[in-house]
Amino acid sequence: MMTLLFDELVLTDYGQFDLIWSGDLGFDGDFDRFFAEQENGLAGAATGAGLYVNLARRSGGSRVRIVLHDTEPPLRGDWEDVVEVSVSIPRGAEPTWNTWASEESGSLPVPFGAYRVRVGARGRDAGADGEFAEGPVDWYELDFWPAPVEADAIIRTTSANAAHWHRKVGSRR
Repeated sequence: MMTLLFDELVLTDYGQFDLIWSGDLGFDGDFDRFFAEQENGLAGAATGAGLYVNLARRSGGSRVRIVLHDTEPPLRGDWEDVVEVSVSIPRGAEPTWNTWASEESGSLPVPFGAYRVRVGARGRDAGADGEFAEGPVDWYELDFWPAPVEADAIIRTTSANAAHWHRKVGSRR
């Protein structure tokens, strides 16, 4: 079974999209803290307090879906770039989503527990080049499912933008 938790056009700046469950600190520009001991440069889960998702479009609107699954979903072939990370949401947490400087935010009803999160992206190169494009040019899906904690993984990289971020802020393991 799957539950759609979020499906919106995210208007942000600096490509920042945070999921937060411990405290109110989203991404603060410290890549070392968010990507410590990780290989990927798209989804920073190292703080334990949340998940920073690095959107390709610096500003403007990117389409983001977040889906909660009972079991691991099949890997979709239409995502150009795919990474996986593990997160643990503590009992009593009230997860939220936030954009840069909390310009937009809302609740995210993910129950406590350990999850694997697959972040799929399509259009990262167009997003990086199309800051002033009309309408969305990059799309993201975050799939959560219960799973034991394990190291992050780069599943697929086809865009130059994802390869750049893996080199720039990933490769910290």
